[in-house]
Amino acid sequence: MKYVPFGNTGLSVSAITLGCMSYGDPGSGTHPWSLDEQASRPFIEQALEAGINCFDTANVYSAGTSEEIVGRALADMTAREDVVIATKVCGQMRGGRFGRGLSRKAIMHEVDASLRRLGTDYIDLYQIHRWDPRTPIEETMETLHDLVRVGKVHFIGASSMWAWQFSKAQYTANLNGWTRFVSMQNHYNLLNREEEREMLPLCADMGVAVIPWSPLARGKLTRQWDETTARTETDEFGRHLYDAVSDRAIVDAVGAVADRLGVPRAQVALAWVCRNPVVTSPIIGATKPHHLTDAVASLDVELDDDDIAELEAAYVPHPVVGFA
Repeated sequence: MKYVPFGNTGLSVSAITLGCMSYGDPGSGTHPWSLDEQASRPFIEQALEAGINCFDTANVYSAGTSEEIVGRALADMTAREDVVIATKVCGQMRGGRFGRGLSRKAIMHEVDASLRRLGTDYIDLYQIHRWDPRTPIEETMETLHDLVRVGKVHFIGASSMWAWQFSKAQYTANLNGWTRFVSMQNHYNLLNREEEREMLPLCADMGVAVIPWSPLARGKLTRQWDETTARTETDEFGRHLYDAVSDRAIVDAVGAVADRLGVPRAQVALAWVCRNPVVTSPIIGATKPHHLTDAVASLDVELDDDDIAELEAAYVPHPVVGFA
């Protein structure tokens, strides 16, 4: 495993992060395709054995049961000080006005709930899952700063939003002497490269770690376009992320390059993401053992200029998706 600096922090993380959305109670009403605890634990163990030290989840994943499964597994399998646990806040967790969002009241409640579910005294990376238009950014940033001051959170990060919003948050923190975001978890892969326009250059300029979600485009880059999985049949959010007209040609190009190099498609698609120097550690999901072995192996795949040209040739501008 390769380890990389996490932006301008003292953290050193594995060049692959395990995303834990796939682990949770399938009966929770949110992710019917998720794996229960017994089925999830072998993948967390496999990740640790491969040298992965960064695990990303969220309070909304399977109504909090993802945090519970991840917390118990890591407590049983490794030392807390040897891993980086990342979770998120913003999504709907209960009824009422304060059941979601980034108000001080919502964050203060949800951080304690996440700590209980994870079974830990602190969260390494606490991320705002999305932008909250109902709450002044000053309120959110001061609240997150207070969590860092009292030790419940070590670092804070953000996820998909417009570059102007991220910049506003960072400069709000600067003006008030509050803690700044150290990471951006955004939507970036061969099928959606819109983050290259503003967000990735902004992160490079600010020294912010970039940990893309869905680097394999919900698995579409790992198989032929028309192939489906249990997740694709029920993933309403993912259903609207990609376009059959423009994206199919890119999927075909991934297949052609993979055949030429003699490696699985997943390794090619991840190698393309990781070659961008702004990217720190893409977040991959794993529900089969080869998902993890392919992710780790992708770090050694070298794409030449002809490979890159073939992979990028069919790309056309896309609407920005995934912000809500």
